[in-house]
Amino acid sequence: MTLSGNQRRCQISNHRLGPCLRGRFHHCNMFQNISRILCVLLVLISRVGCDEHDHSYEDGEEVVLWMNTVGPYHNRQETYEYFSLPFCRGPKESIGHYHETLGEALLGVELEFSGLDIDFKGDLDRTEYCTVDLTEDKYQAFVYAVKSHYWYQMYIDDLPIWGIVGEFEESSDDFYIWTHKKFDIGVNNKQIVDVNLTSESKVKLAPNIKIPFSYEVKWHPSQVKFENRFDKYLDPNFFQHRIHWFSIFNSFMMVIFLVGLVSMILMRTLRKDYARYSKEDDLDDMEKDLGDEYGWKQVHGDVFRPASHAMLFSALVGTGYHISIVSLCVIIFAIIGELYTERGSLLSTAIFVYAATSPVNGYFGGSLYARMGGKVWIRQMLLSAFLLPAMVCGTAFFINFIAIYYHASRAIPFGSMVAVTCICIFVILPLTLVGTVLGRNLAGTPNYPCRINAVPRPIPEKKWFMEPAVITVLGGVLPFGSIFIEMYFIFTSFWAYKIYYVYGFMLLVFLILTVVTVCVTIVCTYFLLNAEDYRWQWTSFLAAGSTAGYVYMYSFYYFFFKTKMYGFFQTAFYFGYMALFSLALGIMCGTIGYSGTRLFVHKIVALKLNRGGFFRQQKRQS
Repeated sequence: MTLSGNQRRCQISNHRLGPCLRGRFHHCNMFQNISRILCVLLVLISRVGCDEHDHSYEDGEEVVLWMNTVGPYHNRQETYEYFSLPFCRGPKESIGHYHETLGEALLGVELEFSGLDIDFKGDLDRTEYCTVDLTEDKYQAFVYAVKSHYWYQMYIDDLPIWGIVGEFEESSDDFYIWTHKKFDIGVNNKQIVDVNLTSESKVKLAPNIKIPFSYEVKWHPSQVKFENRFDKYLDPNFFQHRIHWFSIFNSFMMVIFLVGLVSMILMRTLRKDYARYSKEDDLDDMEKDLGDEYGWKQVHGDVFRPASHAMLFSALVGTGYHISIVSLCVIIFAIIGELYTERGSLLSTAIFVYAATSPVNGYFGGSLYARMGGKVWIRQMLLSAFLLPAMVCGTAFFINFIAIYYHASRAIPFGSMVAVTCICIFVILPLTLVGTVLGRNLAGTPNYPCRINAVPRPIPEKKWFMEPAVITVLGGVLPFGSIFIEMYFIFTSFWAYKIYYVYGFMLLVFLILTVVTVCVTIVCTYFLLNAEDYRWQWTSFLAAGSTAGYVYMYSFYYFFFKTKMYGFFQTAFYFGYMALFSLALGIMCGTIGYSGTRLFVHKIVALKLNRGGFFRQQKRQS
């Protein structure tokens, strides 16, 4: 975030609402007092700072260089404040800075003013701005940073800049640090469209010496359009490689196969119904009683029994619907708004969408719990509202304590914790309550096509591969195969130095995953019911959700073979957040699988009853 040199005052009318819809209140005085109060509350909750800059500069206007973080090159997630190393600031007075969005705060963005004086279109020759007296402690800090391949990140007008702290020679065990920063800044009219950093003046590190730091700035015209200035940071050769297209094609063929398989099962079932009912006249009474009911038809009076642990099950399903809607909305917003161009915007958007769509969670979870005969609906609503936030906050706070111990910039500020807690209590909880009330009243009445047997039917013994546990483990293989390649690109963008921007691919993979998950779960449930086992609710949910187990196992392979992370902090950070990602993916896939299977079970039971009644009625009339 860059601030204009002549505009330092925070004005509510120019605050950017980061986690919201990124609109601006340009003239708060045109609203009534209530609007002003709402504006202030949104700004306080979002932790929005002064942002009066519209990326347009006048000649000679101040351009601010923000120092962000420093950390090992092989792990972009382990970062520390830039001035945690004994670098020195420029002579210019620092500018008070606050996190622009809640997303930035949660991502550990620590912008500090560099103190360097840069004016728009004002060339600056080599200028020394500070000197560091290299005491023994400072010497050891720089040596460790150079030996660990530390890099640092800066921002000019929201454009990221990276540089290496230094280098070393293994043969002589000498360590060097770069002391001169040369900025080449491209300008198109009044806008900055390109920034390049060149590190020069390599100085050998030694105790008790003085190291001068200097910088220079060169401005030059550029033909790059402002809306295309982030293209240089993207990697089309990586994300649009032919293997990416091949994986999409392969997943699409899998969808065609599975849809055809499910259609064949349905047509086969219906065709046998027609054949059996049309031949009913040729059967004696004993054959009529026994021949009509076989396989899944034996348990049609038990398939609609409430699932065990109905409260937990309904909370998981409601949360899964919620995650699915949020994922779809965020992907669409990322495609439309190019969220990768602004720091923390993707996370801010996800938080806002999650909070705004909380009634979805309450509606689907509350209605399902009511249909299953649940009575303690308030407890179910609380569980549904706080299930995912509790997992997220618990994991994040655990990792946060580790980050605080290591003095990492990933440590979440206390104010951000309070903001997240307030969002959960004052936004998510009331909206979930509204959704639960609507769900119980509008969709809480059971609509089963047949009565439920008073006495549960005993479940016969079956072959080992028809057991629910085996079906659960095997159910996630094909869905994981459909997203396997995309997981590699997503992991690489998050854990390595790639900016993920192909959200069109992600949307297509999301749709493919949905179809594959539904089809596979329907097939698994059909086999289970044919074995006369009516415990399909949890089986369908867990069979689809087992996709997350394969994703988490793949994360182990990625950690050991694709990254160079090491140490307790890096390991805890990686596996903690990968577990959180996998759990959310599993809940979403489980809900998608259960929802599709529920429609399938309703359909085949209704068709059985309707077709049987229709044929018997025709026989009686004839």
